[in-house]
Amino acid sequence: MAGQQFQYDDSGNTFFYFLTSFVGLIVIPATYYLWPRDQNAEQLRLKSLRRVHGRCLWYRLRLMKSQQSIVPTLKKAALLFGWAVFLLLAYKVSKLDREYQEYNPYEVLNLDPGASLSEIKKQYRVLSLKFHPDKGGDEATFMRIAKAYAALTNEQSRQNWEMYGNPDGPGATSFGIALPAWIVDQKNSMLVLLVYGLAFMVILPVVVGTWWYRSIRYSGDQILINTTQLFMHFMYKTPNMNMKRLAMVLTAAFEFDPRSNKEATIRPTDNIEVPQLIRELGNINVKKKEPPFCYPYSLKARVLVLAHLARMDVSEELEEDQRFVVRKSPALLQEMINVGCQLTMMANSFHAPRLVTIENCMKLTQMTVQGLQESKSPLLQLPHFEEEHLRYCISKKYKVRSLQDLVSLKDSDRRSMLRFLGEEKYDEVMAVLGSFPHITMDTKLQVLDDEDSNNITAGSIVTVTVTLTRKRMAVSSDISSNIDIISELCVSSEFVNAVLGFMMLMPRHAFSQITTRVCLSIPLNASPTIYFELIIQSNYCPHQEWEALQQSIQRRERALLETKSKVTHPVYSLYFPEEKQEWWWLYIADRRDQTLVSMPYHVCTLKDTEEVELKFPAPSKTGNYQYSVILRSDSYLGLDQIKPLKLEVHEAKAMLDNHPQWDIPDTEEEDEEQEDSDGIEESEDDDEDND
Repeated sequence: MAGQQFQYDDSGNTFFYFLTSFVGLIVIPATYYLWPRDQNAEQLRLKSLRRVHGRCLWYRLRLMKSQQSIVPTLKKAALLFGWAVFLLLAYKVSKLDREYQEYNPYEVLNLDPGASLSEIKKQYRVLSLKFHPDKGGDEATFMRIAKAYAALTNEQSRQNWEMYGNPDGPGATSFGIALPAWIVDQKNSMLVLLVYGLAFMVILPVVVGTWWYRSIRYSGDQILINTTQLFMHFMYKTPNMNMKRLAMVLTAAFEFDPRSNKEATIRPTDNIEVPQLIRELGNINVKKKEPPFCYPYSLKARVLVLAHLARMDVSEELEEDQRFVVRKSPALLQEMINVGCQLTMMANSFHAPRLVTIENCMKLTQMTVQGLQESKSPLLQLPHFEEEHLRYCISKKYKVRSLQDLVSLKDSDRRSMLRFLGEEKYDEVMAVLGSFPHITMDTKLQVLDDEDSNNITAGSIVTVTVTLTRKRMAVSSDISSNIDIISELCVSSEFVNAVLGFMMLMPRHAFSQITTRVCLSIPLNASPTIYFELIIQSNYCPHQEWEALQQSIQRRERALLETKSKVTHPVYSLYFPEEKQEWWWLYIADRRDQTLVSMPYHVCTLKDTEEVELKFPAPSKTGNYQYSVILRSDSYLGLDQIKPLKLEVHEAKAMLDNHPQWDIPDTEEEDEEQEDSDGIEESEDDDEDND
């Protein structure tokens, strides 16, 4: 049996193969994941948003960051350096001499494989005369020639070469270790041991311990566990929480405490600037001694949030801290909503947070994103609108108090009302207003996996399928103008066909609104067929029920397989320091009892259309119930929607003791018994035959 030899790489050639592979395994995936994306694409995206979002704080900060950031350049430089090292090593490896080559005596003698014995002898004589040491030739070359001649002419040598690849027979198997020999040299043993000890006993435990310590401090949503426990304590303690108390609990989060979060800072100048802001803000419960509301970090964060909502100017030092607090607030408020929902599911009716508390969390999120106080007009979300301009809007002539009121005005009236704006500013306001979302909400009530899906029984699981469709606010204005056109056309029965054809081109969610307006505008002496045709058309459904069911099933299957992006539409926010996407909360509530019926679903993927299923158990008592399906924005004020949901609960069907399919006739039972007995007799006969 051949022996085995393990030897380290004295020449260092094998180590270069190992090093090249190691560097390649790092550089190739790192380039794929870390190479900076096309900066031109981001610049083009920002350029396309400039007309609408050019005045937003986050937009201006993003432009400054893209101009000042050197991180992409450093990433590119590091990756290019890695590729240079990899290519250099690959070039080095390609130039290395092959140490392990297959021995071929024909190559040594410069003969073709399969040459005859006479040709081998002739070639050997020629090479001997040329390379023999006595003739002035190279001794090593002559030895290789002699060995090759022996391998081809000596029977034993030829068998050894054919079997083992070596004329001398089997040799020791050599295994090269891709490490240079100096690593195991006795002189360097202490240095190598020190490096191994430092790497595996100091650096590795520190890295793993740091990661573990950080991971156990945060929840899955990257919120400190201590903050979640704080929210749970105060929401359990105060189920009915007003906006002022809610702001205090929010700003007591440990994310704003420098001892728990290194991003938070307490500056020496805070002792001067924070009291000055407190005097300007007025009563903010400074004297309240309840911890942690009285701690300096909590007081500072509360002052900065309230100053942001009041749109007050702060110093440059405090402005950086204010942006940090405001940027963290939406995620913390979402955590408060999650905590409130968990307490609602676990706690009894006395300690469960009231609906107003959870809705105040949602309102405070809107206020934080837009930088507006609760009592302020939603119109202040638009650019160039100030407090003194609102008197033009709420006058008796226009009575504009919301964004929807502003959209519904005729162009001439709107331009007249906004006469304090120049043409350029007016166009900017209209562009921003047109980018705001207009959501239509369609609901479908059913009991899935039941024979009669439309029959709601006591205790059954009710599924409300809500279809959300997002369009620009300008679309609703177009619908309003189209309704006016239809109303003007419907003055006689001659125009009914044209009107119906025009209605078919309009969105389905506008049918009922159009029908109501049109029917009211039809003259009293018009033909009754006009009313009939319009009502039929408004209830027209182009798809059959079976096709709709199949499409619903296919949508659910696709939703399970796809992972939708949470990038929807950038929010227009003048004072929020970070780009935010449009997200929504959808839930069912009992407004009379102020309780949640279904848990709020955070809709984060509504780009065009989204279908959401809300499930809840039907009441245990029969009767009629009035609930509300509520859609709230987490970014805009004044765009919330409430849709009534009527629920008629019937008595649950009694369980059947006997069912027709369970009734087996006596004759069938006798036949089955007879078959069983026959089978037993046949098996006994077979056993006797086998014996």
